Amino acid sequence: MAAVGGILMVQGAAAQAPDSLVAGLRRARFVVRDCAAADALATVDRGDWDVVVLDAQSGFDAALALAAAIRARYPATVLPIVMLGAQSPASDQQRAFDAGASDWINCPADVADVGRRLSTLAELRRLRRKSAMEHNRFGAELSSRSLRLNGLIETCIAMSMSRDRSALLQQLLSEGRHLLNCDGGTMYMVTDDGMLRFELRTRSDPLPAEQIPLHDRETGRPNENYVSVYTALHNCSVRIDDVYAETRFDLSGTRAFDVASGYRTVSMLTVPIAPRGSAPIGVLQFMNAIDPFTGAVVPFDPEAGALVEALAAQAAVALDNMELVDSQKQLTESLIRVLATTIDAKSPHTGRHCERVPDLAMRLAQAACDASDGPLKHFAFRSEREWEEFRIGAWLHDCGKVTTPEYVIDKATKLETIHNRIHEVRMRFEVLQRDLEIERLRAQLAGSWSDAQQTAHDEALARLQQDFEFVARCNVGDEALEDDAAAKLARIGAQRWTRHFDDRLGLSAGELDSRAAEPLRPLPCSEPLLADRPRDIVARPDVEQLDPAFGFRMDVPEHLYNRGELYNLSVRNGTLTVEERYKINEHMVHTVMMLERMPFPKHLKRVPEYAGTHHERMDGLGYPRRLGPEQLSVPSRIMAVADIFEALTAADRPYKKPKTLSQALAVMQRMAGTHIDAEIFNLFLRAGVYLDYARSHLDPEQIDVTDPTPFYAAVKHA
Repeated sequence: MAAVGGILMVQGAAAQAPDSLVAGLRRARFVVRDCAAADALATVDRGDWDVVVLDAQSGFDAALALAAAIRARYPATVLPIVMLGAQSPASDQQRAFDAGASDWINCPADVADVGRRLSTLAELRRLRRKSAMEHNRFGAELSSRSLRLNGLIETCIAMSMSRDRSALLQQLLSEGRHLLNCDGGTMYMVTDDGMLRFELRTRSDPLPAEQIPLHDRETGRPNENYVSVYTALHNCSVRIDDVYAETRFDLSGTRAFDVASGYRTVSMLTVPIAPRGSAPIGVLQFMNAIDPFTGAVVPFDPEAGALVEALAAQAAVALDNMELVDSQKQLTESLIRVLATTIDAKSPHTGRHCERVPDLAMRLAQAACDASDGPLKHFAFRSEREWEEFRIGAWLHDCGKVTTPEYVIDKATKLETIHNRIHEVRMRFEVLQRDLEIERLRAQLAGSWSDAQQTAHDEALARLQQDFEFVARCNVGDEALEDDAAAKLARIGAQRWTRHFDDRLGLSAGELDSRAAEPLRPLPCSEPLLADRPRDIVARPDVEQLDPAFGFRMDVPEHLYNRGELYNLSVRNGTLTVEERYKINEHMVHTVMMLERMPFPKHLKRVPEYAGTHHERMDGLGYPRRLGPEQLSVPSRIMAVADIFEALTAADRPYKKPKTLSQALAVMQRMAGTHIDAEIFNLFLRAGVYLDYARSHLDPEQIDVTDPTPFYAAVKHA
């Protein structure tokens, strides 16, 4: 066992250290142990000596060597060395000091003098050791404070950058425990209904389900008996040095936990989680601060508590910012969905298109991300933000339709505007028929009606019926209009009818302006049965011209609208005129302009691209910019497939019958390579996206394909 303290007397070669000196030191209550010079180094290493005394009265050089050897291991501040020498010249004493001696005592020596000098050296050693220990402790504390401060700064930076609420809360509780060097901690969060809810614990035991009310349910008074509630209500920290001596707060729950678990809670610190100047949003509660040197449970250090308060305040700001960002994100997505559903609600002809296309696009995008081979194996959305960007683009893909008049979108017949003008045309036929009847009746009254006239009359009536039925069929637009049919329309329209009333009465100022260029005709007047009149032309204002800054490449019709009856009835395919077809396609122009003018944040910069390219084509003949395949990203190509498939299969459009899967896939197979990307279309089939979507959104009778093999498109490789 190592010696603790005392004087080590190392005998010289002749053991000249007098017994009287050793005995006198022992009588003076010095602890003295002697040893031979040969054992000196080993004995020094085994003990914690106050002073080493070397007897150098004989064997001076050996004593010098031993002093130098000891000094090489232990500095003078750690172990003083005293040389006992004969009456020697000053040069020998200097050699002793050079070898490492702290003092020189000439023999024979006075015991009292030696005792005083040894006591002085021992005290100096003790003071130096104490100073060194305090210095080391101060350095350790300084280092610890520096580490804590650096840790606090790094944690605050990390929390300010965090977008994960759960991770941020866990980091706050963990770092708070680390800063306080305590045994455990609990986090409470303030709920919207005025309760404190257990949120996290540093221990792995389950969180209590019960919540603590901030105010008494019956009286409404603050529930300040609980220290956590007090902290939340008063936005201040509370330090408790001894839980079992505390009388201000009800700590029965803590004590009951101690009894049940065998744990012993002594000190406690509760800290509010509150942004500067705002009410707390939660409370941190820490238990049992631990002394880093002794391991004993001690009261919480106020300085460390202040650091945790700063940490909690920073976390509260980060949480507040996170909730603000989340609420803005939710508001933005809600507004986007409201806009999309409003567009769908605006016209029954779009059904739920704006809602279903994002669903289908997200399914297909996920399949593209999952692709492990082929040209799509390197495609991926690598973050939630990229998915968000694509999702928003999909929801906004038809936002420009808010500018498209309903009567154009809903135009089910060629003569339809706000209403179906076939009724006006039919009334003219009715007038012609009544004119024929009046002519017959007048002739009969005059007694000049012959059988030949009756035959001609019947033929004229039948011809009117046939002509109207033909015009009505042309108005529906189910079939393509051939040249001979267009010529027949012109012949029918050239028939005349007589107007007896002023057609300018009861008109709005705008309607009157549209007739300003037409001469006022005396009544009664003859007019063609079907006509294209100047009033039917709606000029295109300058504001309707395409902005060249956006790079649009579309053929813009001269007029905004042409509502001429013959002009509309002569539409060769469908019901839309060139002007109306452009007006519908123009929704992409407005989609692009609206979105590219919006100040999207950096992570949403591609929203206009994703929303504004689904009508572009692989052959470069799409709209609004006629982009080629090298300009169309994978997400843009996905959007095109999703948009077309939804439109073909939608069952809620009043103007068309929905296609079955086989019909829709056959159409898209023909479009692959020119309109849509063949690789994306084949992935759409191969990954089963078409079938998953169909089972979610299509009627069962539409689902007539389970094996897509016959519908794969040929892929042309460059």
